[in-house]
Amino acid sequence: MVRQVLGEAATPLTRLVELPGRGTTRVWECAGPRGAETLMLIHGVTFTAELNWTQVFAPLALHFRVVAVDLRGHGDGISTGGRFRLEDCADDIAAVADVLGLRQFVAVGYSMGGMVAQLLYRRHASLLSGLVLCATARNVRETPAENLAILTLPAALAALRWNPVLHQMSAEYLGKTLLGRVDDPVTDRWVRAQLSRTSLASAVSAIQAVCEFRSDGWIGQVDVPAAVVVTTRDRLVPASRQLRLAQAIPGASVHRVDADHSVCINAPQLFAPALLEACWSVAPGRGARRVVTQGLATALGRSR
Repeated sequence: MVRQVLGEAATPLTRLVELPGRGTTRVWECAGPRGAETLMLIHGVTFTAELNWTQVFAPLALHFRVVAVDLRGHGDGISTGGRFRLEDCADDIAAVADVLGLRQFVAVGYSMGGMVAQLLYRRHASLLSGLVLCATARNVRETPAENLAILTLPAALAALRWNPVLHQMSAEYLGKTLLGRVDDPVTDRWVRAQLSRTSLASAVSAIQAVCEFRSDGWIGQVDVPAAVVVTTRDRLVPASRQLRLAQAIPGASVHRVDADHSVCINAPQLFAPALLEACWSVAPGRGARRVVTQGLATALGRSR
């Protein structure tokens, strides 16, 4: 396991945290070195914080304080109670920061979480010291086929909410479709168990919110250090869209990973070094540490 390679000091702890006036959510924390900058990890659609980030908690926590949150409607996140909104997710994370006493942090978002991270800058800019956006984009609606598919989502969501049988279904099969093949049988069982912690109705509502998201009109205003981790063989978010996001943010660095959208689960030995480089590139006085991350990739590769 990665923990055995990298040591026990980076072991994450988890607890339920009450956000006044909003609800209760699950938070994962690694203390990191004393005085280290904080990373706020934001997961993707149908995922949980544990599923999206568990393979990189330890390497990140060797250098940063790490916090990850279950988004509303996912896992142990706040109940949506109605329509899922990315803006509410951004406000929830700001509330988590307030409860934990975080004055500033680097927002690290994956896929849908990258859109939430963008909205954190839009709505709570004073909280952010940097942005790291992974496998994400400014929008997902470009082609006629995509626009046509999106038109079916409201009807599908209504059916899920009003049909008692469908309402009880989990997001396991939808999440697996988005994620793709997981080769290791043990990992695959764990992935399915994590995906089943989110309802299908919540997942479809979240996908609708993702499809409605657009930041192309304002993302160029970002004035904090930013980095974009590009998954170059991504089936869900084409690398060209990820690169356009990077080009739109003044001074953003690009960190390429030769992998698909599921790299955070299927190939952490590729993802962790690129993510660390991206986080170092936005952290004050750090800069990329290629020698360290190359050694980390070797260690993670041996641990799988």
